[in-house]
Amino acid sequence: MTAILVLEDGTIIEGKAFGAETDAVFELVFNTSMTGYQEILTDPSYRGQGVLFTVSHIGNVGINLEDDESAKPQVSAAVIRSLSPLVSNWRSALSLSDWLKQNGVPGISGVDTRWLTRKLRDGGTQKAALSTKGTSAEALLNMVHAWSGLDGRDMVKEVTCEETYHWVDDDGKKWIADHRQSTINDGKGMVNRPLSIVAYDFGIKENILRHLSSYGANVTVVPADTTAEEVLALKPDGIFLSNGPGDPAGLPYAVEAVSGLIESGVPVFGICLGHQLIGRALGADTHRLKFGHHGGNHPVQYLPNGEILITAQNHNYCVTEGDLNKDEVEITYKSLNDDSLEGLRMKNKPVFSVQFHPEAAPGPHDAHDIFGDFFKMIEGNDGK
Repeated sequence: MTAILVLEDGTIIEGKAFGAETDAVFELVFNTSMTGYQEILTDPSYRGQGVLFTVSHIGNVGINLEDDESAKPQVSAAVIRSLSPLVSNWRSALSLSDWLKQNGVPGISGVDTRWLTRKLRDGGTQKAALSTKGTSAEALLNMVHAWSGLDGRDMVKEVTCEETYHWVDDDGKKWIADHRQSTINDGKGMVNRPLSIVAYDFGIKENILRHLSSYGANVTVVPADTTAEEVLALKPDGIFLSNGPGDPAGLPYAVEAVSGLIESGVPVFGICLGHQLIGRALGADTHRLKFGHHGGNHPVQYLPNGEILITAQNHNYCVTEGDLNKDEVEITYKSLNDDSLEGLRMKNKPVFSVQFHPEAAPGPHDAHDIFGDFFKMIEGNDGK
């Protein structure tokens, strides 16, 4: 069946439909990763967005249920050049098209993705609508113009957990979390025990939880609207602020909680949206990037020693560097593509954050050690 993709500037693109037969309206962004389409499609940070894949051919390994980053696909639509007609992987449970169909997500193939990526790169992110059930281009354009978009909206409420839970991965990870010891000062002296981490779920990826538990932590995950007082009552050794979708300006309750957590003196580590919330709690504004950073090949520089990391990224908003008080905050990472702020740490409190994704999934492993920096900070050493 023919699929129709309409952009807010009136551009109309026809292709082949796959996935669900439905209509969807969303913000269209492009992702430059060469692999990992399933992890991308299940990343909650994409809520409210359709993903244009720059890699030319996807679907070849089907859907492997162990690779999900959340319980279901989170994107609003998939836009691709070519859909593999065959699935070839021993772990595959079903095809990409069937999986999207089961979860109500439409897709369009046969698109000149190189041309469309250049259009978004040069002109910026656009609102768009996709129909795989025969809706007219005119009706789709009306849907796009009527949609309010993501700016200022709370998208986190659509992806956060409903109640607090304790993370348990496979039996091996559970054994590590139960038995690996860390040396920490409990107020009465140095003791060895597993660390307790409270992780805010603003749309957390499962690979982040795997990394936290692999360091011997017992991880408790709390909903996004949990107050600072409620978290501190759990007496955590450290607090993690997760990635998530949308505009941090739409989350004043989260900024208020983060402010209280920073003041508490408990070590805090944030990734992506968590980084942006720390920035806003420190008095900085956040602003929209022209077309965002989405992919697994983004170079950043660690400013204290000049080290270059290739990182996975997925964000449309950025902390405004000039708003930060340089007497209180050190800038740690900068993007080598556009010089945007990619990391910070406080000078007088145990707080640091990065805009990129050290957990990858998909993406390079250059930044994995940043999780170790968090645990060193908890144990009394300075983290990056």
